[in-house]
Amino acid sequence: MNEKSNDNDTKNKNEVDDEDRRVLEDIIYKKSNTFSSDNEVFDLKTLFHLRQDRLWGAIKERYKYNTSIKRGQDYLIKHVDTKVSFVIMYADLVGSTKMSMTLPVEKLVTIVRAFSHELSSVIESSNGYVLKYAGDAVIAFFPSGFNKYLTCDNAFRCAKSMINIIRDGINPILSKHDFPSLAVKIGIDEGENIVFQYGYDKSSQIDILGYTMNVTSKITSITSPNGISVGENVFKLLHPQIQSKFKQVLFDNNDWKYIDIKTGEPYKVYGLK
Repeated sequence: MNEKSNDNDTKNKNEVDDEDRRVLEDIIYKKSNTFSSDNEVFDLKTLFHLRQDRLWGAIKERYKYNTSIKRGQDYLIKHVDTKVSFVIMYADLVGSTKMSMTLPVEKLVTIVRAFSHELSSVIESSNGYVLKYAGDAVIAFFPSGFNKYLTCDNAFRCAKSMINIIRDGINPILSKHDFPSLAVKIGIDEGENIVFQYGYDKSSQIDILGYTMNVTSKITSITSPNGISVGENVFKLLHPQIQSKFKQVLFDNNDWKYIDIKTGEPYKVYGLK
């Protein structure tokens, strides 16, 4: 009876901590949500402390991550069987295959959970939604119908914050406990997608289907560790100061087969310099 009570107390404490942290992260994001070449959107020092505290607790088995796709599913259920414009983002953990062959199970599980949870937290603080977790990748969407320019800028800032938090917030804690350092590859594109539900039951999973999903997945695969790559649809909508940070990725004909549907020309991709 006491063990069950303690488990419930721990669960409730985690849920309260998650909610408190999420509120604080949202406040930090909204206070600094103005574009500036000198401003990384988040008060990174404060957010690093929040995430380091969470990760430290997870490593010491005093904290359990509570990651969910419910928020994204709740949004999508309003748009089932329709076409919707989204900015799609793939964030892929680098080197997970090697880690799965060399790390003890408990270490690998801690890394993947921390990676998924912390990136999800950044996405939601950036007004995005987590679509699903595909192994070691987090797939997210940002509704872009209202203001495509703002949404694309916002997705880029979200991606930059992800990289900074992993590099400067998570990795220092991992290194102190003999965990390998993490890196992420991020691909972003924008376009019209079909929202569909796998079953007729209201509880069945909702997903996104379309050319943009496929292109974004491929863009991510050719991105370098801790790099960001965007499709032409996104690049054209980015603020000029952000555009200046990118250069076009040049492919051999055999390496890239995606076509711009509007022009019939090879679809252009831009990588962070």
